Amino acid sequence: MDLRYSDAEEGFRAEARAWLHANVPAERLPVADTREGFEAHREWERTLHAAGYAGMHWPESYGGRGASVVQQAIFVEEYLLAAGPERINVLGLNLMGPSLMAHGTEEQKRRWLPRILSAEDVWSQGFSEPDAGSDLAGLKTRAVRDGDDFVINGQKIWTSYGAYADWMFALVRTDPEAPRHSGITFIAIDMRTAGVEARPIRQLDGHAGFAEVFFTDARVPADQVIGEVNQGWSVAMTTLGFERDAPAASPARYLRAVTDLVGAAKARGLSDDPVVRDGLAELYAGAHAYRAHALRTLTRLSRGESLGADASMTKLLWSELEQRIYEFGRHVLGPYGESLSDAPLRNPRLWNAYYWFARAATIYAGTSEIQRNIISERVLGLPKG
Repeated sequence: MDLRYSDAEEGFRAEARAWLHANVPAERLPVADTREGFEAHREWERTLHAAGYAGMHWPESYGGRGASVVQQAIFVEEYLLAAGPERINVLGLNLMGPSLMAHGTEEQKRRWLPRILSAEDVWSQGFSEPDAGSDLAGLKTRAVRDGDDFVINGQKIWTSYGAYADWMFALVRTDPEAPRHSGITFIAIDMRTAGVEARPIRQLDGHAGFAEVFFTDARVPADQVIGEVNQGWSVAMTTLGFERDAPAASPARYLRAVTDLVGAAKARGLSDDPVVRDGLAELYAGAHAYRAHALRTLTRLSRGESLGADASMTKLLWSELEQRIYEFGRHVLGPYGESLSDAPLRNPRLWNAYYWFARAATIYAGTSEIQRNIISERVLGLPKG
């Protein structure tokens, strides 16, 4: 297998690297858990759009760049290495946009796709509920048809950017008598609708990037259903396929994290500690193994192949690797592992945020248990237990 990039791809890398070097803000943007911080990130998303780096993988017919999956991966890698700001528009660009292209009407595409691309509309995701996280089919939020509207009552939780997003794509139960995976509808909800209330959830790292969202007799036009009424599960599976196959260049993030740990070990005089050396070697090998898997995935996607259930392998690999890296980091950092104020790291605050977020990596986008079930049944063809 040839793992080299073509001359054209390396030329694109040079272009992206130069643009990022010239445009990534020198001062870190405010955290996107306040209105001020959120709008600062929205403005950055508009800067990316104006330069042609938002929705690169979208077809040109929908306003994208028509970039190959390899170019998209190169940009993500360079963006990580350049320490670019947090991307608040990823749910729209990577999940809602492609889902609309696959299942939306032409009117829906014309209405929402340009505004997603330009960050005029930032989207949140309304899938998880207090009693329906891993068991997504157990959702209880109800939508009852009333004339040209659906009247929605219920609650969503762990809604990314839910406190400040403009729209939400959500799953609601429209036929409570149908089997669990039927009677569910995929619908777009304007977060400014009367009866929609978003409450920020402050997390262990002190930030509130998620929200719980309550619906009380919220009236949503029926023409905002994506796909067919009661057939939302198939739309959701399309969306989750995009979510679970995380950006193939994310190995850059993990390799950078392991490199940071190597530097921390040297700074703390642990370079000769056999436990530390073995642990770092295992993480380094794991990061490169994941990189090899990502390159294989890129090859398949570049050939126009569909990943299907194989996306669960990608999700399982990166989520568990992420947890191992940040958990072992606590051991390497020792007394600096809690406060991190004087930790020998390039960005202690960001490391701390990543550590706490990593605790959820094996839960969101489908738990590791769910991924293993999918892999065993749909990839390996094993019988159900």
